[in-house]
Amino acid sequence: MNPVLHDRLQLTTRRQFLNGAGQFSLGAIAMKAMQAEAASKIDNPLAPKHPLNAAKAKRVIYLHMSGAPPHLDLFDYKPELVKRDGQDCPDSVLKGRKFAFTTGVPKLMGTPRTFKQYGKAGMWMSDACPNFHGIADDITMVRSMYTDQFNHAPAELLLFTGHIRQGRPSMGSWATYGLGTENQDLPGFVALISSGTQPSGGQACWGSGFIPSVYQGVQCRSKGDPVLYANNPAGMSRELRRKTLDALKEINELQAAELGHAETITRISQYELAFRMQTSVPEVMDISKEPAKVLEDYGAKPGESSFANNCLLARRLIEQGVRFVNLFDWGWDFHGTAEATGVTTGLTKKMSETDKPVAALIKDLKQRGLLDDTLVIWGGEFGRTPFREGRTAAGKILGRDHYPDCYTLFMAGGGVKSGYDYGSTDELGFHIAENKVHVHDFQATIMHLLGFDHERLTYRFQGRNYRLTDIHGHVVKDLCA
Repeated sequence: MNPVLHDRLQLTTRRQFLNGAGQFSLGAIAMKAMQAEAASKIDNPLAPKHPLNAAKAKRVIYLHMSGAPPHLDLFDYKPELVKRDGQDCPDSVLKGRKFAFTTGVPKLMGTPRTFKQYGKAGMWMSDACPNFHGIADDITMVRSMYTDQFNHAPAELLLFTGHIRQGRPSMGSWATYGLGTENQDLPGFVALISSGTQPSGGQACWGSGFIPSVYQGVQCRSKGDPVLYANNPAGMSRELRRKTLDALKEINELQAAELGHAETITRISQYELAFRMQTSVPEVMDISKEPAKVLEDYGAKPGESSFANNCLLARRLIEQGVRFVNLFDWGWDFHGTAEATGVTTGLTKKMSETDKPVAALIKDLKQRGLLDDTLVIWGGEFGRTPFREGRTAAGKILGRDHYPDCYTLFMAGGGVKSGYDYGSTDELGFHIAENKVHVHDFQATIMHLLGFDHERLTYRFQGRNYRLTDIHGHVVKDLCA
């Protein structure tokens, strides 16, 4: 068969065939009626939806510390590791292993930080995160996370999209695909960047992959124009913009009725949302309207670009009905190659910029009655080694290498337990001792808290149903209140 003709026949739909069967044929008459009906039923893809199960969380704020925080110097206290500081790393944990920047036999490194227990549960935390001490009774600490990847980009993609390569929908896109959004004048999913750098996984961490692009995250900024390219071009008034969009909408509705392509409906929605965002986004992004006490609690400064500003913006956004807010903060790759990436002075400085606004966010949500149905997550993409990073072993600055086998994150609100420690690692921090939680298990649990069965929230693409957890994952019900 002629390959060109074969491809053309494959692309011909039943609707196109009936359309071409004759202007006055019964098929053509029926098709015109079906097109008219379809045009009148073009739904808003971001309209609020109800999950299949009872949802404990209505919205999510995910605080991602890009680069992987040194959990052994923040949360996972290992007295035995401190005792054995400077000793050779045991062969039993090195055999057959590869590390990002360490070869040979590295030296064990006990934390130089001071640890104490906080809250009713006696939760271990270090002196590096003083503001977290006050929220110990509000969080669940998961000390037994693990992943399959030890490099930043694939680990972040696995965490946020369920796969190590680009092209899959992100966690926030799945949430808005399944739930829509409560405010049609704002995006359902917002991404905020601080410390001047995107995560290593790039925009795919908030992209929509192969599901309609209306579900992708909209990157907003706390300094300058809140959303790039949302304003009218020079010489175009708001009235003229409205007339232009009305004309485009009519054309797109005709195409949607004829071809039924999801991206055409997405295009209509995005044009309309962008028009509404011109007034709604600047208002919600203006933190100068917040009381002085609130700004002080967060450490936020109107007009600046900072993690503190983004934390306050996250509260303002979810308060106005945004479904999923992702905060990405770069600068957590604590190798010890410079003072800023050492686990002493460097970690103290980095935490001083971040733990205050995070604690303020959780307290603020709680005070406003929003924490119960808002899931807040803080963490990185993997952990750090219990030994010194190879390249800096002879230097004065202490740092740790990448480590996928164990790490810690915490959650608050949204149906998780409060003041709760879950899981543990062995006495040196090399292996998970109890209650392993894989990244896919964590994703399944988030979906569960949002009211979904992670195996049933799917999208059909290239002949099979895809989901956030791929073909893996189990809900960790012990984390749920």
